[in-house]
Amino acid sequence: MGSGPPDLLVVGPGLNAHVDYAWMEPSLARFMRRLASFSRLVVYDNRGVGLSDPVPGSATPTMDQQVDDIRAILDETGCQRAVLAGNAAGCAPALVFAATHPGRVESLILLSGYARIRAGAGYPQSLDQARIDQIGEAILGSWGTGADLDLVAPTMAADDNFRRWYAQLQRVSASPATAAAMTRLWYEVDVRSVLPAIQVPTLVIARAGNAMLPAHHSRYLADHIAGAKYVEFPDPDLLYFAGNADQVLDAIEEWVTGSRPLPSPDRFLGTVLFVDVAGSTQLAAEIGDSRFRELIEGFHQLVRRQLDRYHGRLVDTAGDGALAVFDSPARAIACAEAVRDGTRPRRRDPRHRRAHRGPGRRPGRPGRDLRLPHHPRPGRGRPDPAGKPRHPPAQGRARFLGGLRSHQLSTRCGHELGDLIDERRGCTPSPG
Repeated sequence: MGSGPPDLLVVGPGLNAHVDYAWMEPSLARFMRRLASFSRLVVYDNRGVGLSDPVPGSATPTMDQQVDDIRAILDETGCQRAVLAGNAAGCAPALVFAATHPGRVESLILLSGYARIRAGAGYPQSLDQARIDQIGEAILGSWGTGADLDLVAPTMAADDNFRRWYAQLQRVSASPATAAAMTRLWYEVDVRSVLPAIQVPTLVIARAGNAMLPAHHSRYLADHIAGAKYVEFPDPDLLYFAGNADQVLDAIEEWVTGSRPLPSPDRFLGTVLFVDVAGSTQLAAEIGDSRFRELIEGFHQLVRRQLDRYHGRLVDTAGDGALAVFDSPARAIACAEAVRDGTRPRRRDPRHRRAHRGPGRRPGRPGRDLRLPHHPRPGRGRPDPAGKPRHPPAQGRARFLGGLRSHQLSTRCGHELGDLIDERRGCTPSPG
C-alpha cells in the first residue's frame, strides 16, 4: 500500500493480527493509510496467525524462523532495503534481523519494544515465572472475549463497537492454544546481546502510561543501542492506533522523511454527509427497544465500513443518524449510495441523505467539533408570505444516481450545496 520510497515493513507482535479484518476498525485503517501516505507500506500475518497457515501450539515460530520470515517478505515484495517498524513482540525479530542483515535495513522503529521480559540477573524490573504462568493461563481461558482490552487500550475500553471488533480480531487471528503458546514464547526472548551490534539509525517510541509493557523496557533499548533516539508519550494504550495516534504518526513520519508534517489547518473545504433511518420511531415501536438498538448498532457499523471504504471521517453518531466529512462530493455520494444499498436486505432505506459542500472550521481534532456556516435548506418551491421565492434561483444541474437525486447548487455566498434526496419524497430540484 502506498508508493514510497521508502519501503516500510511492519513487524507485528504476532497475535491480534489479520491483514483483512484489521481494516474493519476505522482507527486502525486510518493509521495504516497515514503510514502509506509517506511510504510503501508492507504488512503481513506471522506464521500460525491470521491468514497465514495455522501451526500447532507446540510448533510456534522460533526467533530464527521469524527472522527468516522477514527476509522472505522483503524478497517477495521486492524490497532491497526497508525501514523496519517492530511493534511490541515484533521488535525482537526486527532487532535480530537488523543486526544480521544491516545492508537490508534503512532504519529501525521500535514501538513498545523490549530486549527481555523475564526477571533475571542484570534485568530485575520484569516478571517472575509464577506471573508468566498466570498470564498464560488467563489468555488460554479468555482468548476471543477481548477481556484484556482494559490493559491493551484503556482509552477504547468503553467503546462497545471497538470491544466487539477487538474480540472478533482475537478469534480470527489464532486459537486459544496458539495464543497461549505464543505468549509464553515472548517471555523466553532475550536479545540483549544483539543490541551492541545494531548499527542502523534507530527510533524508540514508548507510552509511559501503559501497564502491560512499561516504558522502562523501551528506555533500556535506547540506552544500549548506539545513537538511538528515544521518544516517550504519556498515553496508556499499547495499541498505537488508539489514543493520540497522531503524535506517534508525526514522530514516525518525521523520522522516515526527515521533515515534520505540517499541522492541520483550522479551516478546510469539504463535503458533509448526514444519513439517518426513515421511520425510526415507528420501527422502534413495532419491534421493541432492544431489537431496535441492535439494528441501529448494525447500521452504524455499516456506516463506519463505508466511511473507511470511501475515505470519510466520522464526526458523530446521534440516535439513528451519522454525520461524516469527505474531501470530495463524489465520495460522499458514493458512500451514501453504499449505505443505502447495504440496508436493502433489511428493507429499511435511510431516507434522509444530505451532503453539504462548503467551508468548515474544526477548532479541535480533525473530524471532531465540526462547525458549518448556517444556510437555510431550499424551500421546496414554496413562496414566503411576501410572495417572493425563499431562495434565489439556483444555477446547476440535477442527475439521477440510483435511488438518489443529486443537485449541485451554486449560491450567492460562493459555496456549493448538494442535496441528496430520496425519490420517494417527491421533491424536484430548482430549475437550472
